[in-house]
Amino acid sequence: MRKSLKTLALAALLAMGLVGASAFAQNAICYNCPPEWADWASQIKAIKASTGVTVPPDNKNSGQSLAQLVAEKASPVADVTYLGVTFAIQAQKEGVVTAYKPAGWADIPEGLKDPQGHWFTIHTGTLGFMVNVNALKGKPIPQSWADLLKPDYKGLIGYLDPASAFVGYVGAVAVNQARGGTLDNFGPGIDYFKALQKNEPIVPKQTAYARVLSGEIAILLDYDFNAYRAKYKDKANVEFVIPTEGTLVVPYVMSKVANAPHGDNANKVLDFVLSNEGQAIWANAYLRPVRAAAISKEVQARFLPATQYARAKSVDYGKMASVQKSFSDRYLKEVQ
Repeated sequence: MRKSLKTLALAALLAMGLVGASAFAQNAICYNCPPEWADWASQIKAIKASTGVTVPPDNKNSGQSLAQLVAEKASPVADVTYLGVTFAIQAQKEGVVTAYKPAGWADIPEGLKDPQGHWFTIHTGTLGFMVNVNALKGKPIPQSWADLLKPDYKGLIGYLDPASAFVGYVGAVAVNQARGGTLDNFGPGIDYFKALQKNEPIVPKQTAYARVLSGEIAILLDYDFNAYRAKYKDKANVEFVIPTEGTLVVPYVMSKVANAPHGDNANKVLDFVLSNEGQAIWANAYLRPVRAAAISKEVQARFLPATQYARAKSVDYGKMASVQKSFSDRYLKEVQ
């Protein structure tokens, strides 16, 4: 059964024209490398140009990737994976990722990497409101978590499923902390999502970037880098808001899959995303790279002022990971 999963996955890639049978050895399969998210499209092209390794795009979210890795543990398909930090900690506990310390490892600050190398940060994101101003049709841009509960925004709000997508869980932790909760008490966050249901939010399971650009979702709980990309690259009338009550900053990480089918290619990919060139791509996509990669003054000027970023706090990410399932269970039971 597990071997059939692997066979089906490879067959699917072949059928989509993403790889040729003779060239498959030059690939590194990455779970959760979606081209519309964090400009993975540019990163994938750069990896190919620099290393010769093809990374087929993959639109899973963190939860889906972890589930697939666990299902395929006996016969892995993926070589590397990109995850929100709490899912990476869970992946380490499940034994589906392995230790690897890529080039640039020493430059990653302590606390942003597993000491043995089972996961390491490549960039961080700050959660806030990605707002399509045109889609508001004259309504004011919301500035706070409290604002989103106002009836003016009925049908205009979206957030990714907190029980599945990592960014959705980050939003839940952020609003919970902002409204007086803790990682031991998600009551305020659950109460908030219950109240938000009156505004009939849209709750997709995967990245909703295109749906914001189209105006289908006017206000999305999402990261700064996606909002800046929409505003400055796609030239959309989009603004990013860091809510006045506070929010969360989180690391996004990568790992090498245990028993990766193409281990050498996996190493090349992981080395590249931490290289100066790879880190500069994240910076140009308005992410905050984990290493001191060159960030142009032009790009830096497009971020909100540091005084606003001061409202974005970190948490105990290990604790955040350990309570994720209990939160998800409660959310599914009480909200969804």
